[in-house]
Amino acid sequence: MKKIALYILLFLLSFNVFAQHNRERLKALKVSFITEKLDLTEKEAQKFWPVYNDYEKVTSKIRHQDIRNIRREIRSSIATLTDKRAKELITELNEAESILHKQRMELSAKLLEIIPPKKIILLKIAEDDFKRKMLERFRGGKGHKRKN
Repeated sequence: MKKIALYILLFLLSFNVFAQHNRERLKALKVSFITEKLDLTEKEAQKFWPVYNDYEKVTSKIRHQDIRNIRREIRSSIATLTDKRAKELITELNEAESILHKQRMELSAKLLEIIPPKKIILLKIAEDDFKRKMLERFRGGKGHKRKN
């Protein structure tokens, strides 16, 4: 019994290490992609990345915990969801999305002090392009052959 528990523990730990490695790799790819697309100077990059990383930390928590939990509850209980609880969930979801929007506006205001406005627009384009490329890669789409 102890051996089985040990194997399960080792499996879970190795899975966690791989997941952490993948997150770090994805973050490094994103940093590289955005830096290239924005053509950040060294001085701009030194000021840009701390601000952007703070923004990512806050919004990631909202997207990956708060909104995910709301959607999970909706999916798991949609058949038995009361109108009262449905309204509460809509309010919670709207509040979370409102916070995301507010964070984006604050990011833009902070970045206007660091980089030219055109680069802020390029940032949005670069983020969208990066997401699209990662989705295509994940799905095995355009320009990327999935390994079997």
